[in-house]
Amino acid sequence: MTPPSSLPPAGVPASGGNAKYALVAVAFVVGIVLLVFAWRNLSNRSSAAPMPSASIVAQPVESANPKIEEIPPPPPIEEKPEAGPGPRIVYVQAGGCEGKCVGTAPPELGQALQVRGAQARRCYNAELGRDPSLRGHVTIAVRIGTVGNVCSVNVTANDMGTPNVANCAANIFVRSGSFPAPRGGCVDTSVPLNFVPQVQ
Repeated sequence: MTPPSSLPPAGVPASGGNAKYALVAVAFVVGIVLLVFAWRNLSNRSSAAPMPSASIVAQPVESANPKIEEIPPPPPIEEKPEAGPGPRIVYVQAGGCEGKCVGTAPPELGQALQVRGAQARRCYNAELGRDPSLRGHVTIAVRIGTVGNVCSVNVTANDMGTPNVANCAANIFVRSGSFPAPRGGCVDTSVPLNFVPQVQ
């Protein structure tokens, strides 16, 4: 008879083999604890960081052709006092707006201005409720900066008999955010608006 073998059966680790698995498991748990600890420290630092002041103005970002709904509102309006029936500068913003504008307007810019002009119809409809005979023409001059920002909006013509429709329409252009950027510099555009009651 042969003496029994001292080797363990197949698949059963040799004695003392469990110690290395225990060390790997402990190292793994310690690593997870350290990662959680580091993550909590980073999140506490980021939540304790001071928020930027409201007076900081973000620089405009160039985009290929933003959707109208995605355009953020511009900074608050800076109005100059109205000096009479003449043109009134409603809004002025820096950013490629200085000097003579020699840029050319791409077709997308003209389309975006037409959309804003169509939105000005609500200004007219609001006044039409007060005066059913109200009709006339308003012309809005808009200067668009090099990155599509609104530099200025002026009411250059108004034969409505009231400034309310023209000022409201100008504010729609002011609050439009940015437009498709002109080519080769800023551009001056003129948007004629004709307001007559719609036939029911």
